[in-house]
Amino acid sequence: MSFDTLVEQTRQALKEVLPETIEVSDIEVEGPHIVVYTRQLEAFLSGGDYLRQIAQRLHRRVLVRTDPASLIDPREAEKQIRELLPPEAEITQLFFEPETGEVTIEASNPGAAIGRGGSVLNDLKRKIGWVPTVVRTPPIPSKTVEEVRTHLRNVFDDRRSFLKKVGVRIAREPSPERIWARNTALGGYREVGRSAHLLMTQNSKVLIDCGIDPGSDRTPYFNAPELLPLDSLDAVVVTHAHLDHCGLVPVLLKYGYKGPIYCTAPTRDLMTLMLLDAIKVVNAEARKALYDSAHVRDLVTRTIPLRWGETTDIAPDIRLTLHNAGHILGSSICHFHLGDGDHNLAYSGDIKFEKSWLFNPATNRFPRLETLVLESTYGGFRDVQPSRQQAMVQFTALTNQVLQRGGKLIIPVFAVGRSQEVMLALEDLMRRGEIPRVPVYLDGMIFEATAIHTAYPEFLNSQLRTQIFQQGDNPFLADIFHRVDSSQMRYNLLDSKEPCIVLATSGMMSGGPVMEYFRAWAPDEKCALVFVGYQAEGTFGRRLRHGLSEATFMDGSRTVNVPIRLEVAVVEGFSGHSDRVQLMNFVASMEPRPQRVILNHGEESKSIDLATGLHKRFNVDSRVPFNLESIRLV
Repeated sequence: MSFDTLVEQTRQALKEVLPETIEVSDIEVEGPHIVVYTRQLEAFLSGGDYLRQIAQRLHRRVLVRTDPASLIDPREAEKQIRELLPPEAEITQLFFEPETGEVTIEASNPGAAIGRGGSVLNDLKRKIGWVPTVVRTPPIPSKTVEEVRTHLRNVFDDRRSFLKKVGVRIAREPSPERIWARNTALGGYREVGRSAHLLMTQNSKVLIDCGIDPGSDRTPYFNAPELLPLDSLDAVVVTHAHLDHCGLVPVLLKYGYKGPIYCTAPTRDLMTLMLLDAIKVVNAEARKALYDSAHVRDLVTRTIPLRWGETTDIAPDIRLTLHNAGHILGSSICHFHLGDGDHNLAYSGDIKFEKSWLFNPATNRFPRLETLVLESTYGGFRDVQPSRQQAMVQFTALTNQVLQRGGKLIIPVFAVGRSQEVMLALEDLMRRGEIPRVPVYLDGMIFEATAIHTAYPEFLNSQLRTQIFQQGDNPFLADIFHRVDSSQMRYNLLDSKEPCIVLATSGMMSGGPVMEYFRAWAPDEKCALVFVGYQAEGTFGRRLRHGLSEATFMDGSRTVNVPIRLEVAVVEGFSGHSDRVQLMNFVASMEPRPQRVILNHGEESKSIDLATGLHKRFNVDSRVPFNLESIRLV
């Protein structure tokens, strides 16, 4: 429908549902939401299920706000907020936005501020007129979270104008002809890296992920005619914050994309951290970055965060729902509902179909599903990983051996995901006395990424949430962890003779501080390096894992060869990817089971192997397309 038609339908729905005593002063759109303004907010909210009835008639999410002209003074509103909210909420900051009548409440204990079933918040909303939103004060201060929240407040007017444009675009009239849809592979097919998928209908275009290739300089196929011009895209959806899925999203903005970016809130914050760090890494290597920090700020402005299970219109004929992928913080499986139920498909992103120390298993139950685009990183016939429990046994034994002989243990990790899992494992082992209590040093972005984890406990598994926020035991704050926050501290650590454990980025040893530790300690046979994550083709980590005996480094203008005598080991069970068995079980227990499975994010042999296994076991249409190949869905 057109924008004018949507507004008229909204007025009609309001007329049918609301009593005459409730006056609506204005109707607007903000992205996928319809916003209704009224001077009788309390009557609107206390009058039963008005919002639900209106949303059902419109098949859209509806927000209700107080008419800005009738808002009480922010100083009086703040006084009432502090009086009405219980002390245990521990309010840290308040931010008022008069243009929308919203107030953001930053609290250490959001649950107390919200109340059971939202009772405290709803009562507050009725009494002050302002619409309150509660966000958590990170237990570990996060510079990224604070900068993102500050930036969004600073660009409030621009963002509001942007959201209105998005809403108008979503509300445009779709073609009356029967829907057709196709998936075009723009990167990450028969390979790992530069993930990018284009979902097209006759009305809409949505890009899912836009990543870099960690082993080379290859990018997604930006010159594909279906993708151009970039401003013809209705939306970009990001599954999670690893750079092979989000690393080139700012490039889209640089070259003309002006639309929204959908992901979870933690994905937005982690993506911001990763993208800004990538600029620093490129600049440190005297290379030219493909984008700059201004494009990252623009990305934050244009991001529309979604909660898991929240269905949202993102185009005239496409609705999006995000579900837990179990891979890293905020990682999502993206479920798309096309047309009037003409087709349903899900992009898995990277998934872990097993409960981990951080997350619940990936979701595999959907209302409807005809096509699944599934990762195949460990899809080969022999790709069977040990369980988390088995991995712990191997990891414990290896760590004890290294520390008992007086060595140092290097663990190359991705800043997001594996770092936090290894931290939890080490804290648990040392607390129970199963390995010696030694310092654990965190170098790179690990500490900041960990701080972001503590800001979003609702995305962690229930056991960890209970431990942190009900039992008051935050393992991330254990005194064994030490942040390497300066070059001098790193140099001192490199010269230290004491046994220790170092977690450092990058996870595939393609650069970053981990290379400093490796260069210094590689000749020492008492030391060890253990891989706990995937090593892509073309990376230094892959070559080292396969038996490299000597490494070459540049020292100024001269080349230095360093012999590799330290022990190199692999502990597979820490991976954030599902192995062959878990991938098969993911499909086996899926409800409903898809009619078609498209494999991506795997080396060619592994993708083909998994496709063959899925077809034989479930008799589903399994395909392994090449990059630039399109598959007709409807």
